[in-house]
Order: sequence, then structure tokens, then C-alpha cells
Amino acid sequence: MDKITRGVAARVGVDLSKRVIQVQAVDAGGRVLTNRSLGREKFLPWCTQLPPGCMVVMEVSSSAHHWARKLLAMGLDARIVSAHLAAPYRSEGHVGKNDANDAAAICEAASRPHMRFVPVKSIEQQSLLCVHRLREGVKADRTACINRIRGLLLEFGIAVATGVRALQTTLHDILEDAGNELNGLARMTLQRAHAQWRELDEHLAWCDARLAAHAADSADVQRAADLMGVGPITASAAVATVGDFKQFDSDAQFGAWLGLVPRQRSSGGKSNLGTITKRGDAYLRTLLVQGAKSVVNTAHTRTDPISRWALALKERSGWQKAVVALANKNARILWAVMTREQRFDRHHVSTKAAGAIQPSHGADPTAAAMG
Repeated sequence: MDKITRGVAARVGVDLSKRVIQVQAVDAGGRVLTNRSLGREKFLPWCTQLPPGCMVVMEVSSSAHHWARKLLAMGLDARIVSAHLAAPYRSEGHVGKNDANDAAAICEAASRPHMRFVPVKSIEQQSLLCVHRLREGVKADRTACINRIRGLLLEFGIAVATGVRALQTTLHDILEDAGNELNGLARMTLQRAHAQWRELDEHLAWCDARLAAHAADSADVQRAADLMGVGPITASAAVATVGDFKQFDSDAQFGAWLGLVPRQRSSGGKSNLGTITKRGDAYLRTLLVQGAKSVVNTAHTRTDPISRWALALKERSGWQKAVVALANKNARILWAVMTREQRFDRHHVSTKAAGAIQPSHGADPTAAAMG
């Protein structure tokens, strides 16, 4: 008989894997009721003996959202915690990592009153993110294919100008040119590589069409795409990744969640800020930074407040810092427009009281984001 029957479980820590799931259940006083491994097919039946509303916590993993949705449907309080937040509670530290200790650490981390949890994604959110993941993979394969063609041509002394368009316009002529060193086998190989390139272009176009259809049907995506440096792709990724922006208490918290704030090593009353933390969703953060690059590079052509701010920061602190700062500003603006359901106004001017001492994050999230 499972020890869990000898007490009422109040909290369960779950360490997920492909075939075996480790669980630790504790009662309201923190006494361990059981710590055991279960097969995947036995996990949900085991959870049926948990009392309604029991907190079941898992680490972020590829199947965490799937299990969380199943547990929520059973009336349990399913939650997901980031691995880096649970790791410090492992009793044996980094030298004692195993499934049992990981489940115990997750269970202990969930008991902290200020622990931050990852919102459970819906099937629709994950389905849309599938398109984004496929698109990124196709882009990487397409770049590899193009570089492969260039490398094969260089083996025969044929150099093509930099850029995808240059290779597209000259590859057919190169394959038809009988004056170069390419023999029949080499030409057939390059034709195969060119066919793969065209196929990858078709896959990329399919992904773009799916994302465009989502943007056309979603008011949230359209609202997010109004921002400077946030196009339809980034807007779609933000809506699919975050879901409800109101889960964040402030614009600054959202920027910190994306890993766009400085890393702190402060002590003794002395602030020491380093590079950005790079926590959170790397894909969404990358899209925001890439969009910020284009805005900073063209800031001299516009006169709106954000462009003037970015241009002044670029001249004062350098191009790279200006790009990251603008990405963080865009994240904070994104939080403001999505939580207040307002359209972005690039000519917005903050209405802070003259001479007032402002707190570090701004009293008004919208003013702090758009100022």
C-alpha cells in the first residue's frame, strides 16, 4: 500500500521524464508521505487519490504543460516552476542530483510563499508555437543548405557574391555553364541541393502564411504589431508565449521575465550591474532584440520620442547597449498596451509631474514604458 494513504497530501513535487515519473507527496505540515517512481501510464491513476485542490508542481519540460492540463481537468492545482528556481532547494546540492532529490526540491520550492510559477499554456498556444518552432528550424536548415551550395561551388573555384539574391540569380547560369570545372555528377548534386533549397522556401512560406492568418484573426496580435520593432512574427510569438499579460504585476516584471534586465551582484549597499540575465523565453527575447536593431539603425530618419531617445542613447552608450535598452523598452510598452487594451502611439509623451522624484520603475507603468 502506498504511504500516501496514511496521510492527506497537501503538496506533490513531480520530476518528469520520458518513461519514469518521480513523485514526492507531503502533508500540510511538510511530513513526507511518499517519494516513489511511477511509469507514465500509472501517473494519472495515482493522482486520482489526491484530494481536490492538492497542489501538484512540475519543472518546466517538454511535457509539463500537457500533464498540467490533465491535472487541472481532474480538479487539482497543477503548477509549473522553472528549473533554476527549484535547483537551490535540492538538499544534496548539485552533487546529489537524482530523480528523488529533484522531486523533493520541486516540492520544497513550491512551498515558498513568493515562488513564481509558469502559467500553463493552452493547446491553442502550444499549437501556434509549433509553427514558430518549425519556422526557426526551417530557417536554420535553409541557411545551412545555402552555405553548403556555396562551399561546393568553391571546391571548383567558383565564388559567388555575398547574399542570398546573388546566389539565386547566378546558380542556374553556373550549372548551365560548360566552361567551368563542374562535371556531370557535380552538376546533378548541386541541382539536388537547389531543389532542397526551393523545398525549404516552400516550407517557410507555409509557416509565414499560418502566422499571417493568426495575425489577421487576433486583435491582440494586431495591437502588439503596432510597436516599432515588433512585426507580425514577434507579435504572434508574444501572444502565444505569454497568453495573459496581466499575470505580470508591472512592465518591469515582464522585462525581467524576458531576461532583458541587468544581472545584479550587489552587496554592502553598493550596486553592481552586469550583463542582462537572459532568463525566460530565448526565442521571444531574440525577436525583440532583432526588431530593436532595425529601429536603432534607422532612428535618424524619424522624429518620434522613442527614435530620438534611441539615437541619443546610441551616441552616449554605443549601438549594442541602445539595442538591448530599446528591446527592454518595447517589452515594457508591450505589457502596457496589452494589459490596458490600448493601441500603441509612437508620439506618446509621458505626463510625469515636473520636478517630482520618480521611483526606479515609474509610478505609472504606462508612463514608464512609453516615456
